[in-house]
Amino acid sequence: MKRSLVGVVFAAGLGVSASSATAEGFSLGQHEYMNSCAHCHGADGRGQGPLAGYLNTAMPDLTTLQRDNGGVFPFARLYEVVDGRVDVGAHGTREMPAWGRRYDRDAPGLMGEMWSPGDREAFVRGRILALVEYISTLQAD
Repeated sequence: MKRSLVGVVFAAGLGVSASSATAEGFSLGQHEYMNSCAHCHGADGRGQGPLAGYLNTAMPDLTTLQRDNGGVFPFARLYEVVDGRVDVGAHGTREMPAWGRRYDRDAPGLMGEMWSPGDREAFVRGRILALVEYISTLQAD
């Protein structure tokens, strides 16, 4: 079975091997989603997470992103929202996004100080790619 670079990089950062992550059915993107998105967007992506009722704005239904974009999943746009290139009011300012510094390559303690900035960047990109890929699987038919 061929493993993706995203899976290898991310699994290494979690301290598990990519083969065991695949063999045990561990979804890297689902892990990221449940830790960073589900509290507001819901486990199913429909916007009914446990914190949604406490927010001042309605949570978007992430299962309709593809439908609302003419049948094409907006991969690049979603990646830019997560990595901070595009501001989304409900996510907070770029200085304090809803998920904190989870997707910041300069986050304290990220893979230790012995990793190069390029390695940290690859790790963070892998996490974002896995997350966006997982959200693409939530799209309604």
